[in-house]
Amino acid sequence: MLRLLSTLLFCAAALIGYSQITTVGIIGTATPNGWDSDTDMVQDAADTAKWTLTITLVQGEAKFRANNGWDVNWGDSAFPIGTGTQGGPNIPVPAGTYNISFNSVTGAYFFDLVSDIGIIGSATPFGWDREVFMFQSEADTNQYSLTLNLAQGEAKFRANGNWDVNWGAADFPAGIGTPGGPNIPIAQAGKYLIEFNKATGAYNFTEQVEFTSIGVIGSATAGGWDAETALTRDSGNPDLWKGTVTLTEGELKFRANNAWAINWGGGEFPSDTATVNGDNIAVPTAGDYLVSFNTRTLIYTFLLIGNYTSVGIIGDATPGGWDNDTDMTQDPDDRSIWKLRIILTAGEAKFRADNDWAVNWGGGTFPNGTATQDGPNIPVTAGEYKVTFNSTTGAYTFEEIIEFAQLSLVGRSGPFQSWPGGGPCADINCDTYLEKNPNDGNLWSATGVTLTTSADEQDGGIKFRANTDWAVNWGSAAFPAGTGTQNGPNILSIAGTYNVAFNAVTGEYAFSPASSTREDLLWPSAIQLFPNPASEFVNVNIDSDKLANNIQMSVYDNFGRQVMRQTFDSKANIRLNVASLPAGMYTLSITDGKYIVGKQLVVTR
Repeated sequence: MLRLLSTLLFCAAALIGYSQITTVGIIGTATPNGWDSDTDMVQDAADTAKWTLTITLVQGEAKFRANNGWDVNWGDSAFPIGTGTQGGPNIPVPAGTYNISFNSVTGAYFFDLVSDIGIIGSATPFGWDREVFMFQSEADTNQYSLTLNLAQGEAKFRANGNWDVNWGAADFPAGIGTPGGPNIPIAQAGKYLIEFNKATGAYNFTEQVEFTSIGVIGSATAGGWDAETALTRDSGNPDLWKGTVTLTEGELKFRANNAWAINWGGGEFPSDTATVNGDNIAVPTAGDYLVSFNTRTLIYTFLLIGNYTSVGIIGDATPGGWDNDTDMTQDPDDRSIWKLRIILTAGEAKFRADNDWAVNWGGGTFPNGTATQDGPNIPVTAGEYKVTFNSTTGAYTFEEIIEFAQLSLVGRSGPFQSWPGGGPCADINCDTYLEKNPNDGNLWSATGVTLTTSADEQDGGIKFRANTDWAVNWGSAAFPAGTGTQNGPNILSIAGTYNVAFNAVTGEYAFSPASSTREDLLWPSAIQLFPNPASEFVNVNIDSDKLANNIQMSVYDNFGRQVMRQTFDSKANIRLNVASLPAGMYTLSITDGKYIVGKQLVVTR
């Protein structure tokens, strides 16, 4: 209530203040006039909420304020990008020359450093549209640094705000960038000290982690009050920690870094907002829970994982109508996940447990949403679908399986050495078409396809696409085998003549030497991974006489980096230990030197 009241008061003050703002200035120890007087900013003629200023600042602190007074002022702890709030903290500012922009309605600000080296990419605040410039070292003019919040994604370093000179590499968190090299994969969102040397290309991302661990501890946990049960940090949100935890009736708290110096408690069960040093949280019901805790918002949730014998889909859209469930398959590693491939008619459906209406879930949206107990029927459009349902969170997805009329390979590294619509392909069709399998319309292949080596990841490479159009296309960082995703990166090929196989449902593809014969090794009926998703071990079953001896297994992450490699004398009893891999999606490349197979592998924790 106090937080809501504070927010409302600020909004009211901001609205009143904005209507009376005649000037906005920057003030503080970092500015020429210190805390004595403002340095006025320039108001934009078209957007009166926007204010700009080019200024040289010294190391210190600063705030924005209106009308040369403290009645309306903005501050925040973030630099160089942030959102100022009324009466917020002073902004820490390193020395430099900046193009400063500020919005007096939203409070958004940006200290745009004047520099020749910047970092750019989908992991950075402005994406690929523009870079955030870095600070040059006084001791070594080749060395640059910057502390910046990054998202999961990719990044590169570039000079002078354009692509003429840029550096990249496939390694993270440290590596040697090469001119025009690949995008640097940022695997974990977080706040990083970024260092780069423009003479050597050497770079390093050092995460500024506030909490090295978050766990739950207490009489309700397995370790009691003596040992905490660790949660896992979410790869896309550095503030979010999650885990599956077995609890008994009792009490617990959250704490950081395996110590009591920072701990949180208080609030209601199963979901509420924790407080620092709050009271113990009471757990009234024993069971397995999906636990989440956000160290920024302090919101926590305990979702009970139901122990169901079966979960099925039922309704007039399903084969059994409202009379009989069509049972789903439970994931062997996560009993909350249920999956099914099914043909549905136009109508409605629900999920229910143990063939009974006592526990059922529904939702009003399609093809995905979050179902609730006794929720509304789900409206279904006719089609064939891969259905996924989480009986703990209620999240569901209906992924339509579409059989395409055509499927082709295109790209500068393909047979026509040009992308459609450009160069020699400006006036002719340059798709290399694959042949549909007569027994399965989702399986496609081609023989004797000549590729060139891809030298430029921005323009080179190849992709798969459907119906001679870009509306549906697949790409990936892996070659010669991998799993393509919609609008994924260009596949960077190596020169050679290949037989090509592609699965339009899974996105799995393989480029095998043309000396091999066409073989359906890629299809799910030939290669099976189980369990998949896997947490510790994954078994590989090869139902083909072609792959028999000296089989090499290589695991690649989503950025095309090899993270594991193992060779087996025969196809019998192949078992990979994936316990050391972080949770995520991987490509398992299987080869005997002649045939190459790519399979999608999911690792959970």
